[in-house]
Amino acid sequence: MPPTAPAQTSAQRRRKSSSVRRDDEAPIIPILARKVREVEAKAQRGKLGPTNRVKFQVIAFLVREERARVKADTSVTDAARAELLKRLDGVATILAKTAARDTSLIQLLEVDQAASPVARRMRRDWLLESGAELPPDELIITDAAPAAATVVPAALAERQVVPQQVEARRESNPFLAPDLSLRAPKQTPRRRLDGWELMGPLYKAFETGAGGGAATMDLPPVPEFDRLSPKGLEIMVHQSRFLESVREGHRTFLLADEPGLGKTAESVLAASVAGAYPLLAVVPNVVKMNWAREVERWTPHRRATVIHGDGEAIDAFADVFIVNYEVLDRHLSWLGDLGLKGMVVDEAHFIKNLGSQRSQNVLALAARIREQVRDPLLLALTGTPLINDVEDFDAIWRFLGWTTGEKPGPELMEKLDETGLTPADKAFYPEARDAVISMGIVRRKKKDVAADLPDKLIADLPVELDDEFGRSIRQAERELGERLAARYRRIIEARGDRGLAPGEIDGDIVRLVAQNELEESKAAGTGSENVFTMVRKIGQAKALLAADYAVQLQRSVGKVVFFAKHIDVMDAAEAHFAGAGLRTVSIRGDQTTPVRQQAIDDFNNDAGVGIAVCSLTAAGVGLNMQAASNVVLAELSWTAAEQTQAIDRVHRIGQDEPVTAWRIIAAHTIDTKIAELIDSKQGLAARALDGEAVDPQSSDSVQLSALMHLTRRALGAD
Repeated sequence: MPPTAPAQTSAQRRRKSSSVRRDDEAPIIPILARKVREVEAKAQRGKLGPTNRVKFQVIAFLVREERARVKADTSVTDAARAELLKRLDGVATILAKTAARDTSLIQLLEVDQAASPVARRMRRDWLLESGAELPPDELIITDAAPAAATVVPAALAERQVVPQQVEARRESNPFLAPDLSLRAPKQTPRRRLDGWELMGPLYKAFETGAGGGAATMDLPPVPEFDRLSPKGLEIMVHQSRFLESVREGHRTFLLADEPGLGKTAESVLAASVAGAYPLLAVVPNVVKMNWAREVERWTPHRRATVIHGDGEAIDAFADVFIVNYEVLDRHLSWLGDLGLKGMVVDEAHFIKNLGSQRSQNVLALAARIREQVRDPLLLALTGTPLINDVEDFDAIWRFLGWTTGEKPGPELMEKLDETGLTPADKAFYPEARDAVISMGIVRRKKKDVAADLPDKLIADLPVELDDEFGRSIRQAERELGERLAARYRRIIEARGDRGLAPGEIDGDIVRLVAQNELEESKAAGTGSENVFTMVRKIGQAKALLAADYAVQLQRSVGKVVFFAKHIDVMDAAEAHFAGAGLRTVSIRGDQTTPVRQQAIDDFNNDAGVGIAVCSLTAAGVGLNMQAASNVVLAELSWTAAEQTQAIDRVHRIGQDEPVTAWRIIAAHTIDTKIAELIDSKQGLAARALDGEAVDPQSSDSVQLSALMHLTRRALGAD
């Protein structure tokens, strides 16, 4: 006969009964506790994206509602009321701690912050999950009518300029031809998914993208004849298929090809195929002249003008207007009224921070273009669309009109509705990913589409910093680790070990210590010993070692591109190269565009120029330096994307030799860990965009991860 379970004591029965009763009295509380833990976990891995920020709002809103309800409920005993309020305080405490980690959340704690349709839908769904009965007016939630796009915010009104040439263009044609197709706006029918919160599931669909294949829409086959290339040039197969899609009427693209596959040329030709003139290209400053050259090269019948400063020298009658992010804010007014029919955003990951003025300017102009033209050509170009988080897609999708940030746009919503699925179905996620991809994501890898493009190799060269400077760096690194470990121990002692096994490290406390140190370091700048000053000193210590290796390499293989992050490292390297009798060119952030372009031309065309000394930030995008096949990375970047962009200045179409990037790494220092962390960050894009089954990696920044490593090492864990 099987043993019987021991009888419950009366106290146990009372506790169980009390727990059940109190959850019955406030069934929303366990839901809020679960949701707030989800938000907290996301915040610990980095800044919260839009979906989780809305979730944070709704939790705060419901905590206030529930606290007021519990206090007013006369049917609840005093003891039960105290217990319920205590549990609500626990949720509120986690909200406060999360807001302390990301201070931009503090404003979301205001009472009136949960008023958006997405927030109200989320509140409704959680209340229904808790079993609450809601009045009809809370069950049906409609979206607010979209406000007309404001191109020029009030803060920028006084900065607006109107070049004289633009006035001349207006006087020659004072009337902007209207797009009559916009007069009868399409009525959007109510759809099955209208009541669902969809942005979070869409991001999740890409975050769990392994097995879904590369993120590339179906493209037409190669046409029989190349009718687009001017005399003496020929577009490649992958470019031709993209342009056929434009010819067939597709107009919005996230062109996420790996760097070096000719995205600029494709964009220039796409505008020609679509007749999308006037065309605006918003680009990094360093590639403005290159864009003008590409317009002239691939569409010689079109005129391009580059906007510098206040635009005094522009050709207002041009077909293509090229402006860099930094001066766009002065030209929003007249660009918004020019009648643009297309817009290209180069290095579109620059707009991922929605709070920046740069992003707001780009999105406002795109919205204005969609108001004026049906189906404008909108292209977002970036070989590295994801830096830290899948929600880096947010601004790009908004620019393209695929989403509003709160929900999918009409076309994407229609595609999602056609799946017949909801986010409650597991099968929804691959279908949703495919739906977004079909909107216009094009992602080709070099190994897949450019058989004549050689592979690239990243080779690490450890160097010993065995002089007094090197020893002082290692000592400073140890002292920083001990300082972090001491903070960790103080926190553990203050709160107690809470069941930690001997030698076990509390990862949450390690993260908290590292996050605080990182924030203090950013605030202190170069005024104290911190992770940033330490890495800079490592770069200074490696400068001559890296320069000496570049000299040897140049003498063996020919031209070399030398990348450094700091000016003093570049200066030291250039002095070393001059002492070795080598001619060099320099590409820095403070150069004018013509001077920079001349340096690039000299490096590519002058056999006597042996080394290009380049700033990792100023020369890391848009430049073509394929005269070399060897790159020396004297200092490490803080992101994998920045390193990839630098290497791909050499690894481009037209390169006919294997490319090797030599990373100079200071052995026995934090440099080694930073290199490992950079490599680990490659997994995010591979998982989300290429459908590769890779192990999920932390979305923590390299800086934070490095500080956590120092802390654990000082505690004896690493």
